[in-house]
Amino acid sequence: MTQTIQSQSDDREIKPAILRGWRRRCPSCGQGPLFSSYLKVRDECPVCSAHMSHHRADDGPAYLTILIVGHLMAPLMLWTFFEFEPDPLLVFAVFTVGCVGLSLYLLPRLKGLIVGLQWAKRMHGFASDTA
Repeated sequence: MTQTIQSQSDDREIKPAILRGWRRRCPSCGQGPLFSSYLKVRDECPVCSAHMSHHRADDGPAYLTILIVGHLMAPLMLWTFFEFEPDPLLVFAVFTVGCVGLSLYLLPRLKGLIVGLQWAKRMHGFASDTA
């Protein structure tokens, strides 16, 4: 059983691919939309016809979203609660809206980032693409 070993020079540029994914654009051309709905990755880019169905983002974006939101909001919530001593129900209401809003903002962007990274590193089925 032989495996194809690729050198570092075969890798695509990571930074542009990640930034395109963050902007929810095709990591190959940067023009076409990456998603057909909120989190559904298109099978193919409508602009450059790059196949995107190979991605395996799975739980990575959700994990990263929880990690980022938790590390931003938990200390802020504790500081607010002890510094200003507001009503606990007010803290709960404000930070619930903040956590949900930040999560909804970050989730598709982090999924695009992961798809862009997979495309740039030729992971999964992206190795057979020509672009």
